[in-house]
Amino acid sequence: MSVGASLDQQWARIRGRLKDEVGEIAYRSWLQPLSFAGIRGGEVRIVVPTRFMRDWVLTHYADRIRNLWAGENPDVLSIDVVVASANAPSMLTSDEGASGSSRDSDAADGTVGGGPVPPVPAPRAAALSQSPSYGANSYIGSSYSAGPPSFASDESPTAVASVLEDRTDISAPLDPRFTFENFVVGKPNELAHAAARRVADATSVTFNPLFLYGGVGLGKTHLMHAIAWQIRRNDPNRKVIYLSAEKFMYQFIRALRFKDTMAFKQQFRSVDVLMIDDVQFISGKDSTQEEFFHTFNALVDQNRQVIISADKSPSDLEGMEERLRSRLGWGLVADIHPTTYELRLGILQAKADALNAAIPLKVLEFLAHKITSNVRELEGALNRIVAHAELVGRAISLESTQEVLHDLLRANDRRVTIDEIQKRVAEHFNIRVADMHSARRARAVARPRQVAMYLAKQLTARSLPEIGRKFGGRDHTTVMHAVKKVEELRTTDPAFAEDVELLRRMLES
Repeated sequence: MSVGASLDQQWARIRGRLKDEVGEIAYRSWLQPLSFAGIRGGEVRIVVPTRFMRDWVLTHYADRIRNLWAGENPDVLSIDVVVASANAPSMLTSDEGASGSSRDSDAADGTVGGGPVPPVPAPRAAALSQSPSYGANSYIGSSYSAGPPSFASDESPTAVASVLEDRTDISAPLDPRFTFENFVVGKPNELAHAAARRVADATSVTFNPLFLYGGVGLGKTHLMHAIAWQIRRNDPNRKVIYLSAEKFMYQFIRALRFKDTMAFKQQFRSVDVLMIDDVQFISGKDSTQEEFFHTFNALVDQNRQVIISADKSPSDLEGMEERLRSRLGWGLVADIHPTTYELRLGILQAKADALNAAIPLKVLEFLAHKITSNVRELEGALNRIVAHAELVGRAISLESTQEVLHDLLRANDRRVTIDEIQKRVAEHFNIRVADMHSARRARAVARPRQVAMYLAKQLTARSLPEIGRKFGGRDHTTVMHAVKKVEELRTTDPAFAEDVELLRRMLES
């Protein structure tokens, strides 16, 4: 048997073990795309298709993969996970030949290369009762690793926060859990995550401003904190202010009260990076908007980075001056979409690993299916069942989970009705509910009717004929055509896609 064939067989056995350990869904999502590139000098190289996947594998599976390789092949000392590159050289099974230019290319684009990943210490079981309920207040991706994130030199996040506050006492404290390493990436948030990484790692301003928006509990604040931590790690001398729009307003009012507006302006306009969270809070507050507008312009003119988050896109921020809405949309606007089942499951698995809790996969899959509206609620549910198991001494099972979470599960079982969909869509498009049942075919009526049919198909368990009957006795083929038409328009018309997504969120909330 050739060396290559032997190594391939070892890799096949390792993949089989991983699949048995993590389950079919997690394996398909994170491990199936991995490919074995070879061994050199005791280091196994594994290739993944994207940087997001590489970061995830390094954080969550690198240690286990290395241990499995060592069990198969005593010569294996470490693993290196790299992103697939068309011009990356093939890895040899000896020390001859390619010298690792793939790793160099990773370093060149500002990413961290692979290699052995130190094990993450598990939190104490008592932490659930001694600390605040993080699950109820955390964001997407806050399935955090125990212990502080890794920093250059020996600075901990607490020390970093202290340094930041020494430089500017108005900056809000940063949560040590909210780092890029602890952010679970999936399709709904990959654009926002990639943009945040680019801004955090860039030596020059790329997008100004970076505007992150999405619903409650989807990861906006996590990304804001992660950017601040990463900038501090890359260059401790850069002056960063992170605070909520509410605190910005409070500081401005305080400056007016004490007739100290010049100091206020100097404080905010001399920073390298200004980060404002939940900017929708200043909607309707004209004086604060005026000052924020001038601060924003001054920083952009000086080529200083501005990062904003909100619950809506700039164009949808009601009570905001038109000129300010226009400025906020200048740079890159990145939407964080509601989570998918796969992403929710990934968050739960990462959180369970961090808690060092033995939770059956069927329980995690059940939670990911049943709790879809709010990721904070999802993580809070996981904390509840783990705490219950710790305090009562009862193993976690599907039955015990349903028992402990009966109130939460009942709230999430609320069903959206077609009548409710028709009413909400009619209000949004400013037509009458009666138009949903009428024979009118004018576009101003037909398009909202198609949107309502599409949402009825997505959000209810009704069959196509049942949906058709609720829309003036229409045939099921009419509903099929409406669904297809809306799906096509969502891919070609961003404004239309945003309308549909907004309606869906409103109906599910």
